[in-house]
Amino acid sequence: MTKRETLLNLLANKILIIDGAMGTMIQCYKLEEADYRGEQFKNWHLDVKGNNDMLCITQPQIIQAIHREYLDAGADIIETNTFNAQKVSLADYEMEAYADEVNRAAVKAARAAVDSYKADHPGAQKFVAGAIGPMNKTLSLSPDVNNPGYRAITFDEVADAYYEQIKALVEEGVDILLVETIFDTLNAKAAVYAIEKYFNDTKIEKLPVMISGTITDASGRTLSGQTLEAFYVSMMHANPISIGLNCALGAEQMRPHIEELAQLAACNVSAYPNAGLPNAMGEYDETPEQTAAIVGSFAQNGWINLVGGCCGTTPPHIEAIAKEMSKYQPRELPEVVLA
Repeated sequence: MTKRETLLNLLANKILIIDGAMGTMIQCYKLEEADYRGEQFKNWHLDVKGNNDMLCITQPQIIQAIHREYLDAGADIIETNTFNAQKVSLADYEMEAYADEVNRAAVKAARAAVDSYKADHPGAQKFVAGAIGPMNKTLSLSPDVNNPGYRAITFDEVADAYYEQIKALVEEGVDILLVETIFDTLNAKAAVYAIEKYFNDTKIEKLPVMISGTITDASGRTLSGQTLEAFYVSMMHANPISIGLNCALGAEQMRPHIEELAQLAACNVSAYPNAGLPNAMGEYDETPEQTAAIVGSFAQNGWINLVGGCCGTTPPHIEAIAKEMSKYQPRELPEVVLA
């Protein structure tokens, strides 16, 4: 049975739990510049504090420990710590050459956490999703307000950076590829193109793909201006096992958009909201019980198949969500009638 078939079978019978925020948990360790550098980058010529993805190389035990906390909390799917782990984003630290190494180290940390969990819980089914973030350069928007036609990067450059990341993630053994926090659909299309190209080039079994966009404000549109329906239609050529929303909004603000997506989508629907909206200090105050109750109403209404947490969520949030989801059946997929 392929990984896609395995996941689809599981999704038909239960709401799967995605993990929570990685950055929030890393902050709890209060790491300093020297901690980020480790031995390998002790003499790096730029400050690297804040480059959370490189911790997969310099502090892999921390990343593995965070993954294990989420698994213990009830997560079925953990995401690799690779949100910015492609050469375009890593260029902020002049670390483009380490993109491959970062991704491979990230998968090893996630796999080690899953292996240790399975050793303690024989027969458990847990999955590693290779996280492919939105990148810090956008194909649809100009960074120069005086020159709206200007683009800081080309489609081929974006696709090439994603291809390198995808190659490392797949070769090290992820189960799923997760294109997430999409605010520019053209960047996401470049990621999907890179995924298709990689599997066409290698002729190996294609991994299941999950897609998750982000609605940035009350307009109900992505940052690049698409409505939710337009975003869905734009991405369905990727034949994802799920499409959904994460980040930017808390669960309460995400509610109408998840309801709309549940009516639109022919595939599974995912939601992993923030722990509410940030307060004046940029921190998240929504308790695990509050988040679980809101996403519980999503499940009660039959809107979701996968659920987890984004910014501000912690293992207690995921534990509360997993407990709540055990009460409900997953959203039923609509029957698609071909003309």
